[in-house]
Amino acid sequence: MSYQDRYLEYLNLVPERISRCHQTGKKPVLAYTSNLDAIVKWDAESFNRLLDKYLKEDPSFQEEEPVRNMEDFARIVSYFAINGYGGEVDIESQEVVDTLGEYFEIGYGLGGTCAQGTAALAEMGFPTLVHITDRSREVIGDWMNKDTIYTVNEQGVVPLNHYISDESPLIHVIMQYSKGDILRANGKEYQVKLSNRLIMGFDQVHKVMPVEKCFLDYCEQNAGKIDSYDISGFNAILDMEIMKVRLDELSVHYEHLKKANPDCRIYFESAHFISAGVREYTYSVLTRYMDIMGMNEEELVDLTHKMHHQVDKDRIESVIEGLDYLLDIYPAKGIIMHSKDYSLYYGEAMPDVNIEMGLTLGNLMSGTRARIGKYGTIEDCRETLALPLSDTGVEFAQRLNSMELKHAAILVPSRYMEKPKFTIGLGDTFVAGVQVGFVK
Repeated sequence: MSYQDRYLEYLNLVPERISRCHQTGKKPVLAYTSNLDAIVKWDAESFNRLLDKYLKEDPSFQEEEPVRNMEDFARIVSYFAINGYGGEVDIESQEVVDTLGEYFEIGYGLGGTCAQGTAALAEMGFPTLVHITDRSREVIGDWMNKDTIYTVNEQGVVPLNHYISDESPLIHVIMQYSKGDILRANGKEYQVKLSNRLIMGFDQVHKVMPVEKCFLDYCEQNAGKIDSYDISGFNAILDMEIMKVRLDELSVHYEHLKKANPDCRIYFESAHFISAGVREYTYSVLTRYMDIMGMNEEELVDLTHKMHHQVDKDRIESVIEGLDYLLDIYPAKGIIMHSKDYSLYYGEAMPDVNIEMGLTLGNLMSGTRARIGKYGTIEDCRETLALPLSDTGVEFAQRLNSMELKHAAILVPSRYMEKPKFTIGLGDTFVAGVQVGFVK
């Protein structure tokens, strides 16, 4: 059986889902981090000029290696760009942040999976409850200033835009590069293989990832009002002892939440961790409490590779083998894998929630952001329906139907763009759309 396109059907259900949230008082919950993205406006020739001055070695990168100076910047960013890789690295030098302004225009945007997901849901009209770390005017005032976004303080639930601080924003530098661009590195020419982005954090707060106790207490005491709880933001922690303390605290929290409301779906969105060792420990602990672990195809390939299992992302059979491998190791009920061509749920059947709707709206909302460069309204999403379904996604759906599978599988082809206008926050926007499928 071939894939049946239900994009319009599910988009037309969104207003009813929004009304249901308002009527019941339930809101999607998203946590834990936020920041201000300094978005470098990519220009291949400007980057080549930077390479001419600062690239002293062949492009390369070692895991957990920070950017200490412009020479590191040139070597590491050229490695990611040439290969079309996405990822996350640390910046340790103000000089690097300052020097970039000499070569590129820099714009600003919202950063953090939960923050971007909240903004995306708010643009669609959903009320949300969010925990963030950067409450600066530049983050809340400029990017999250909607009356439907709430957070928690010691007095209880408050509109987020009443909770702005005078702190300076936490800066993450974002480099996004374009498929087909020609880069010159030490006299050799390379063609960028895939449009992608590299995130470079320049802050110390997310090395600790502070979580406010009042937020955790509120969620536990009001667990019955939570259909979905989307968590992220662990990936910048480098110190294993800090991670153990944080996960000890949150494990108790998730146990209390699940005991109070077994139907609450906890969704853990992965990311490019700076430390593979910390990532392995984090996954082994968090997946005991998670219903769904989410990741993109690059993270799937990297994670399985580190565990000595190779995945060919261009073969759906190999992707399924990789997901089987992970589900044998990690006790999450299922995994959602998202890519430019399709999204896929693989794991236990969950008849009480509409996962296909979540995947479809995730694809549609992220595709709209890629198309117009901002979070989309319902009408913006409706215009995205004019884009064709991904040929690869449709082919994978057909092949999946003929496979013998260990677990339930739902695959939704994406609306496809060869050269998206925007590549930042697409996964975060996708995750926001998935939460709609959990609204009861």
